Amino acid sequence: MATPTNLPASQTTGNVLTAAYVNDLRGAFRILQVVQGTRTTQSTFSSSTPATTGLTATITPQSSTSKILIAGSFGGCNKQGSDTGLNLWLYRGGTQLIMCCYNVGDISSGAETNSHASAFYLDSPATTSATTYSVYGASSANTTFALMNHTGSATSTLLLLEVSA
Repeated sequence: MATPTNLPASQTTGNVLTAAYVNDLRGAFRILQVVQGTRTTQSTFSSSTPATTGLTATITPQSSTSKILIAGSFGGCNKQGSDTGLNLWLYRGGTQLIMCCYNVGDISSGAETNSHASAFYLDSPATTSATTYSVYGASSANTTFALMNHTGSATSTLLLLEVSA
């Protein structure tokens, strides 16, 4: 179990709460800001090498100790041929954080399939500079291709929440 940080010491009945104590308690683990990026444009992947989907969001943390909670919802994931699916990664700048979705939509048949994928990740960027998060995609096989937002009507969303720590 994770140990909470930035919480003041416990108080007992009858103690007077100081302003510093209340401020410490009020500031711990709050959502400081929320940023959203969306994309409805189709991205096509015919290689197993990760390439940008164009889905990005930029946040400027208020503190270098803040955490960034990343929530992604990827609509319209589609595969066009047999033995492939869509792989998705989360990146901070040019640094790959995690592969968040593997082989989405692969049912090992030649039929076209449509799927939805999602991802969550807690990052510690340790900066107060503008920080860009991106979603990259690739086909899980080099021989066929996968799409994100196949029809253009499905929306993919990247949500960034700065959490005080």
